[in-house]
Amino acid sequence: MAMSVKNKIRWGTVFLFLLVITSGAVGIYYLVKLRLQTSNMLTANYESLEYAHRMQAAFDRVAQGEHRFTDTLEHYLILQESNITEKGEATATSHLRKALEEFKQGDSLQGTRLRQHLQSILLLNMKGIRAKSENAEAASEQAVKIIIASVAVILLIGFTFVVNFPSILTNPINKLTEAIKEISQKNYRHRIHIQTKDEFGQLAHSFNEMAARLEYFENSNLAKLIFEKTRAEAVINSLKDASIGIDKNDTVLFANEQALQLLGLAAKDIVGEKAEQVAKRNDLFRFLAEESSTNPFKVVVDNRENYFIKEVIGMGQDTSAGKVFVLKNITSFKELDVAKTNFIATISHELKTPLASADFSIKLLLDERVGKLTEEQKELVNSLHADNQRMLRILSELLNLSQVEAGKIQLNRQAVNIYQVIENSIHAVAVPAKEKSIRMVQHIDEGLPELMGDPDKIGWVLNNFLTNAIKYGPVNSEILISVRFAESELRISVKDQGQGIEEAYLTRIFERYYQVPGRSDKMGSGIGLAICKEIVEAMGGTIWVSSRIGEGSVFGFTLKASF
Repeated sequence: MAMSVKNKIRWGTVFLFLLVITSGAVGIYYLVKLRLQTSNMLTANYESLEYAHRMQAAFDRVAQGEHRFTDTLEHYLILQESNITEKGEATATSHLRKALEEFKQGDSLQGTRLRQHLQSILLLNMKGIRAKSENAEAASEQAVKIIIASVAVILLIGFTFVVNFPSILTNPINKLTEAIKEISQKNYRHRIHIQTKDEFGQLAHSFNEMAARLEYFENSNLAKLIFEKTRAEAVINSLKDASIGIDKNDTVLFANEQALQLLGLAAKDIVGEKAEQVAKRNDLFRFLAEESSTNPFKVVVDNRENYFIKEVIGMGQDTSAGKVFVLKNITSFKELDVAKTNFIATISHELKTPLASADFSIKLLLDERVGKLTEEQKELVNSLHADNQRMLRILSELLNLSQVEAGKIQLNRQAVNIYQVIENSIHAVAVPAKEKSIRMVQHIDEGLPELMGDPDKIGWVLNNFLTNAIKYGPVNSEILISVRFAESELRISVKDQGQGIEEAYLTRIFERYYQVPGRSDKMGSGIGLAICKEIVEAMGGTIWVSSRIGEGSVFGFTLKASF
């Protein structure tokens, strides 16, 4: 039965582990052996030395007349008699016993012999310690040599194993790597020859089957690929927007009829060419390839000005695999925008003159020098004057709006009470909110500082947010107006309970003429939020949006507080 790669690695690891254990075991064995030999050899000698010294001390006390130390001398002599280790030590100990017995019987001459015998025991044990130390040193040297030899043999075996064992795993991997490179270069005839029955052999067999199938598909599906290519080209040419595809190597893959018409080129002049080379010959293509801005630009087609915006779409998850330039024709939106702006400006100017005249007449009526009015007449004239003033303010706002839409933002900077702006904005959208039974909920911090900006422009931005929230919010829902103060800034936001906006569209939501795809209601021209962005940035603020499908959208802006 063939051994699997997993078991090969496992047993290889076990083998190395056993080598380490063997090396350690040899070293431990000789160290323990040496320690035991040294300990056993020297312990008895040191005890004999201890007994001899004790007996000398006791005999000295006895010689001084302290006969009570005779028992101590007897005690250590008994211990010495049971601890004979060196040659001649037994004879010396026997003579010591005899001398002690005669000394006890009153023979004072035995005292000198007793000391001589003690000295003999000391000398014998000291010589024994010296000899055993020399033997232990020789044994330790021998143990070191054996350990070094054992480690050298184990290292040699381990090194041989480490050098040769990885090739058992890497050789099949190298063959697989080489085969994958061949397949990536579309060499489907390449095969792997691995004869083992382990996982690598199974993988090689599966790889060879895959290569055979790829070779078959390559040979049999060429006609189908050509058909699919033709169909893809037909789909691209059917797109109403001009589209140009460029791969990751900056080679032009395709350009539909609309794109070729705008560029003034034939397909053979652009398809298959490097984008850099095409850009050198065509100004519009160079603009598309180099300009990162998504602002509208003008192209003259058939002696008529057309306006386009560029959208870059990545092939796959990002643009690293290639990209497609899509040019959306916004000429109709641009013309509608210009017509609306001109209409508003014309109507505003036309109405301003009669309203100003009426305002002058009303002021004359209120002047008592012309004639006194009754209270009822004065009340009616005052009401008429208030309505006329409101109409003049509306006309002024319409004129300002037309200037903003034309890109001419004129700010009347002053301290702004945000509470008053919010109240005016809620009042302005009260009617459409009531029609859809939408409730306005306010989460506004108390004691907010004033803003430095244009109150009319701030109100216009807030009105736009509220109008969109009402427009896209469901019936019987809520709109949350939030104002928070932090880090010297006021953060103002409007949250609705609509269907939300996909994350992919959020980065372009503030572009001019951009409309979120898939929205059933597209009555606007797509410039409202773009104007909001321009107004907020003109006042030194930032505008933002966050949204998730099914959770509604939050539009907001941040402006510096006035201190």
